[in-house]
Amino acid sequence: MHLVPVFVVPVLCTLVLLVHLTTAFEDNQTRQGCRIADNTCICGKGLYSEYRYSNREECMKALKGKLQNGCDGDPCYHGGRCTQTFQDNKGYKCRCAGTGYYGKKCQFPCPSNFESVASFPYECIII
Repeated sequence: MHLVPVFVVPVLCTLVLLVHLTTAFEDNQTRQGCRIADNTCICGKGLYSEYRYSNREECMKALKGKLQNGCDGDPCYHGGRCTQTFQDNKGYKCRCAGTGYYGKKCQFPCPSNFESVASFPYECIII
């Protein structure tokens, strides 16, 4: 009988997880576009909420202040990360994961007790 080395199973599980994560979004949730990160326009394919601008020219206008940036003024509290959204000209979404807070602006502290899966904010789940 041939035994599989002990490290092979975790490596295979990791590969399966990575393949699943890279294909987890459907095509109608992604787009080819650009986003602003660290005062630079980055273009590629990603989620609509993050790749807000249709092309580099539109992104550069936003970067130069000709378009409104929803993340101006740091609207997120407690270390939440602001991401511009595609919905409107001054849209944004605060990413609160890992901060210990949740809400539109990461303004509410995560509950200390787990009462119900339905009411527990997903931003507060620690994996």
